[in-house]
Formats: sequence, structure tokens, C-alpha cells
Amino acid sequence: MIQYIFIFVLGSVLASFMHVYVTRLLAEQSIVKPRSHCTTCGHTLSWYELIPIVSYAIQKGRCRNCKAKIGIDSLLIEIITGLLFVVTFAIFGYTFKTLLGFVIVLIMISVFLSDFKEMIILDSTLIVGMILIYLLIYLDLGLWKGIYKSFLYGVFAFVLMIVVKVLGDAAFKRDSLGGGDIKLAFLMGSILPYNLFLISIVIGSTCALPYALYISITKKTNELAFGPFLVLGLYLTFILQNHILEFLNLLIN
Repeated sequence: MIQYIFIFVLGSVLASFMHVYVTRLLAEQSIVKPRSHCTTCGHTLSWYELIPIVSYAIQKGRCRNCKAKIGIDSLLIEIITGLLFVVTFAIFGYTFKTLLGFVIVLIMISVFLSDFKEMIILDSTLIVGMILIYLLIYLDLGLWKGIYKSFLYGVFAFVLMIVVKVLGDAAFKRDSLGGGDIKLAFLMGSILPYNLFLISIVIGSTCALPYALYISITKKTNELAFGPFLVLGLYLTFILQNHILEFLNLLIN
């Protein structure tokens, strides 16, 4: 139980940082200065006001200085990320796949925040994410079995998404995929072999369909932040990969 609590706290702390990181980059602000503060009164937050989940609960969702309401989004992100860290650890245990899963979760949180808010996938998220991913793959599988194959699968995914974009643009007479989605596909392909990458696209697209119908009806628009659903498909495929491969083998045999 202690190890699960530690993993949950770790996920919550990293989620808190990711929320600040994405929010500040979208606002074109430094992630270092100024220190965390209340956006209403400018009160600089003390360390005990920055404890994930706990500080929000103690302060009842309000600034300690001006009593302005604090958005619940940061609390939800911290809880969800902590839970996803625990799920990942419960599935893979003390392996490199657990660390890789943690990186995927943090990328997913960043993409959800930035793409839903501004229809942008931050390049810095993808760059840092790729560095960590390739480092873990190298440590786990080495250069040829790990890095070489991952890079080739990444190129396959990247090229495939470019083809999908070209065909989609021609069919719909407008941009069908953003550049961030295509770059994200390279990251996804670097983690998953080509067959699982295709499965992740199917899962992501299936998850996106209800949301696409919702915004089409309520907001009268076909503009869809597809990145969050792509990375959701990535995470679900990653943690369920053994079951998916068993199912594919049954179909083939």
C-alpha cells in the first residue's frame, strides 16, 4: 500500500508541474519566474499552499489571501494523473515499461491541456517526451533492438499520418489534421510497433467520435482537437498491449 501511495503522490506532484508548465507556455510566460501566485490578487503562494490535492482541500478551493475561487481543473488533473500512475505501476511493476508509461501519462496531460484550450500541441512536450522515451527504450532494449526499431516504426507512423492528411485535405477541402497531430504520430510510432500503432489510431478515433458529434451539434463546428484522443489511444493501447496482441493472434490463427 505504501508504494501505491508514493506512486500516486509522485503522479500528483508531476501533474501539478505540468499544469503550470502548459498554462505558462500557452500564455508565453516563463515557467521559472515569477513564482506561483494567485491570478486574481497576485499573492505569492507559499510551499504549503502548493501541496497537490491537500492544499486545495484545506483551503476549500479558494485563495488563502483574497478568497477567490481556484479552478478545479488543477485538482482533477492531479487526481487523475496520480490514479493513472498507480494503474500503470500495477500493470507493469518495477520495469522500464512503468517509467515509459509515466512519460506517456505526462505527455497525455500536456496534450489534453494545450490542445483542448488552444488547439496546439506544444513542440517542447514532444521533444522532451521523445528524449525520455528513446532513453528508456535504449536502457531497456539497447541500440539495435530498441532505438533502431523504434525509429523505423516512428517514421512509418509519421509517413502514414502525412498520407492520411493529404487524402483528408483533398476529400474535405480543408485541413484535416494539424502538424502537431502528425508529429505526435511519430512519438506514438516510436513507442508502439506498427500493428499496435494502427490499433491505437482506431481506439483514439472511436473515443473522439462522440465528442465530434457533440461539438458538431452544439457548437456547429467541425473543428476537433484530435491530439487528446490520439494520445488517449496511445495510453490505452500501451497498457493493454498484451491483451490486444493475444486477441490479434487468435484472429490470425
